[in-house]
Parts: sequence; C-alpha cells; structure tokens
Amino acid sequence: MTTETTGPGSIRSRIPALYYFHGLMKPIPFSPPRIDQKTIDAVTEVLRSGWITTGPRTRALEERICSYTGARRTLCLNSWTNAVELALRWYGIGPGDEVIVPVYTYAASANIILHTGATPVFVDCEPNGFLCDVHAVASAITQRTKAIMPVDVGGMPVDYAHIMSLARLARPSFVAANDRQSALGRPLIIADAAHSFGARIGGEVLGSQADICGFSFHAVKNFTTAEGGALTLNLPEPLDNHAVWKQLAIAGLHGQTRDALSKSQAGQWEYDIVEPGYKCNLTDIQAAIGLVEMDRYEEETLPRRKAICDRYTQLLGARSWAILPTFQEGSRESSYHLYMLRINGFNEDMRNRLIKEAAEAGVSLNVHFQPLPRLTYYRESIGLLESDFPNAMAHFAHEVSLPVYYDLQDAEVERVVSVVVDSVQRILSGH
Repeated sequence: MTTETTGPGSIRSRIPALYYFHGLMKPIPFSPPRIDQKTIDAVTEVLRSGWITTGPRTRALEERICSYTGARRTLCLNSWTNAVELALRWYGIGPGDEVIVPVYTYAASANIILHTGATPVFVDCEPNGFLCDVHAVASAITQRTKAIMPVDVGGMPVDYAHIMSLARLARPSFVAANDRQSALGRPLIIADAAHSFGARIGGEVLGSQADICGFSFHAVKNFTTAEGGALTLNLPEPLDNHAVWKQLAIAGLHGQTRDALSKSQAGQWEYDIVEPGYKCNLTDIQAAIGLVEMDRYEEETLPRRKAICDRYTQLLGARSWAILPTFQEGSRESSYHLYMLRINGFNEDMRNRLIKEAAEAGVSLNVHFQPLPRLTYYRESIGLLESDFPNAMAHFAHEVSLPVYYDLQDAEVERVVSVVVDSVQRILSGH
C-alpha cells in the first residue's frame, strides 16, 4: 500500500494541519482587535484622569469623525443598534409605518425597526452580490414607507445616489406624520454602514452620502472602541443638524438636558428631563481607543486590510471554484472589512465541513450572514419564507469569510489559502 504525496488529501497538502495539531503553528483567529501599547497608554491616561464617562475625549472623537467623513455633525453612542434606533425614533417612526431593509443582514438591522412598532419590509439582494437590489427597493416603496435602510455588507457601500433618487421620487406619495417628516418631505435614508467606516464613493469617505449614516465600532470592526457606534448627520435644510444632534444626545441620556461633563461645571448642576429617553452614551475610555485608531486609520489600518484582501484575490483568482468578492465598483470602494468568498459547487453542508476542517487546522473562518428567514423569530413570528428571497439564500449557502485583521501576517494569509484550497478541493472531489 502506498501513500499519495501530492493532491487533495495527500500528506503534503495536510502539513499545515499536522503542524498545528502538534503545536508547531499558532492558530489564526478570525478578527481580533488591534490592541497595542498606544491603546493601553491612552486608556490608562483616561483612567488616571479621573474622568471616565462621556467627556472631552468623546467630543474630540466626534469632531475627528466629522473631519474624516465630511459629515455636518457626529454623535458617538454605545452601539450601532442603539444609535440607529434613536434615529428612527427621532423621525417619529412607529406603528403603521414601514421601513425597507435588506433580508441579507445581521438581525439588529430589523430588530430595531420592530422595537419602534413599525413594520420592516424586506428586500432581496442583488443576483450577483450581497448588497440590496435597488429595483426591489423601488418596488417596495409605498405611502407607508418612512425610511429606507440599505446595508453595506462586508464594507462595500451601496449606491446611495440611486437610493436617494428613489426617496426623492417618492415625495408625491409621502405622508408626513410630524414636523420633522414634513420638513424632509420623503422617506429618511439611513445607511447601515456598520461595516463600511472608511469606504469611499467618488473618492470621498463615506459618511455624508445619506441623511444619516450609522457606524459600528464593535470589537471585530475595522475601527473599534471595544463597543460603540456613531451617527453622522447630513440632513438637508430646513432641518438643522446641530439641533438634531442635540435632540439625539438628550434622547440617548434618559432625556436629560445636561450630561455629566456640563453638570460638573461650577454652578451647572441643575438639569431637566424633557422625554423618557434611553441610556446610550459612549464613555471616554472607549473614545480613547477610538482616538488612537483615528490617528492611524488611513495610513496603517485601511492599507493593510486592502493588502490582505488583494493577496487573497491573487492567490485564489485562478481557482475555477472561487467567486471572489467585489471591493471596487464604479466610483465605490470598500472599507475591506470582510473577505466574503463564495465557492461554486458548494452547498451548506460542504461549506460547514470546510469551516470545521479549517478549524482543525488552526484557521478560523466565519459566515456573513444568515439571511433573516433562517432565524427562528423571523421565520415563525414574522413569517419570512426562504423561497421569497432566492438571491440571499443562494449566496448564503456557499459563502465563507476569511480572516482579515491588521496583525495578520503575509505568511499567515498564505497559510489560510493553503488550508482553504486543500479542504475545498478535497470536498469537491468527494474525498
């Protein structure tokens, strides 16, 4: 009996897994945050300052984000989820209203619509990609549509110019329910930009192309504050972005008219409660992490992530089974948040076997996302059917996300590809 030394399943092709099994290779995680001495020093400085809640560093981060994105105002809060829900509530969205949202997204996008009592109206994604189908969005607009929330999956921005044009076309049928809706006169466009901080449209950084952009600074995102998020405001006149910023800040702090920093000023202790708000503020500890990241985001973080994604594409481009992700299309460029590889000829079971085999070889892979009809609540309580969203279901069945993070080394990128190629070829060949 002889042992094959080349080809799928051979001893040679299994060397990375064998080395990992024997402890000679460190595991490759999926997306650890970049925490170095600069980060530690910045947080330590805040801890020693005696001011750790929302304060000067949070406000400084908001200013930096405004400068970076071109936004008129920025409000940092404790998560994308709470930030965007506040925006929906500010616009007066509630029972009887509809908000259009893609079905290919994380559940938070739809959960917050349900929190307001409004109805999420789900649309499929593009036939050849993960972004929402703009034609489906156009068909979904009704007199009850109060907002449209496109999702920048993987970091690739939606065609916001097209989405904004759809909202303007909806003006004649738009029914305003309050002064804010009357002032805008059309559905509100809220960008679910949780993945796309640093993406570009026409050479300009994303953040001013929609009425409101919601960014996530969760631990696995390109730009992190451990947990957190931000809203960038770019509402047209007669709406006043500074006034909206103040209203949202109050709503995110129990409806309280003074935050802790302003209350700490001499003789300024008194405050009022003007609405039953929420508790969503970002702390200076978190903002300190964000300020370190701002200093190096354009010069270090984004170029490194782009280089990793480019290398994956170079190594996988010749594989007939590899459906490579899109990072540039027309004037739009991704933030290189995810490398969402699709594998031609795979089904869910094959994809899941790949993830398991890669884990055994010390390489962490992931999936983005489970379309909402696959989730119990949305399937059973909302009544979503997989058959109504064929593009989303087809893309999901053979998608796998490869590791992308600043500290991922070139040799580790090659090791990821080696493990993935070995497993895919073995699975496709029936071994």
